Amino acid sequence: MSRMSRMEAGWVRGARRCPSPNFNARPAGETVSLLVIHNISLPPGRFGGPWIDDLFSNRLDHAAHPYFETLRGLQVSSHFLVRRSGELVQYVATGDRAWHAGKSSFGGRENCNDFSIGIELEGTDDRPYTERQYRRLVSLSVLLLRHFPAITPDRIAGHSDIAPGRKTDPGPAFDWARYRAALAVALSTGASTTA
Repeated sequence: MSRMSRMEAGWVRGARRCPSPNFNARPAGETVSLLVIHNISLPPGRFGGPWIDDLFSNRLDHAAHPYFETLRGLQVSSHFLVRRSGELVQYVATGDRAWHAGKSSFGGRENCNDFSIGIELEGTDDRPYTERQYRRLVSLSVLLLRHFPAITPDRIAGHSDIAPGRKTDPGPAFDWARYRAALAVALSTGASTTA
């Protein structure tokens, strides 16, 4: 497993890079202060394959599956994806504004993309996430919280929290208590960011 001990120019060392064109600059002077957890599977409920990379890179073959036609013209991205295997993929540098949150608000502020980092988990709302995903997510979260001090544990939210009624992910299958407990232990013990 790779070591995620630091970032270089906003890219996590040890992550597989798959740069997305779907990003822009954050507003001038903006502080990164929110971490948003999502889920994604393409086609819905199926794991593996190149489709998430392809979607975030604007090269999705819409003829490959009937569902993909509904995504035509969509330009989205996230900073990170944690696959079922625990593999970490990075699409957008953390200093840039990935297009993951859409219409959203947190703490009275709109447009969460401006001040957040998005992490996609390969999964669905109703299927348990893997042990490797939780380990990788905690490791990545520790790295991000240490790098961006304005992100505190109480400023970690699900997509459903910032877009209620519009989004449901990461869904009931995501064990928030487990994640938060593991994160608290890692932060309090100064655990390594080895994933």
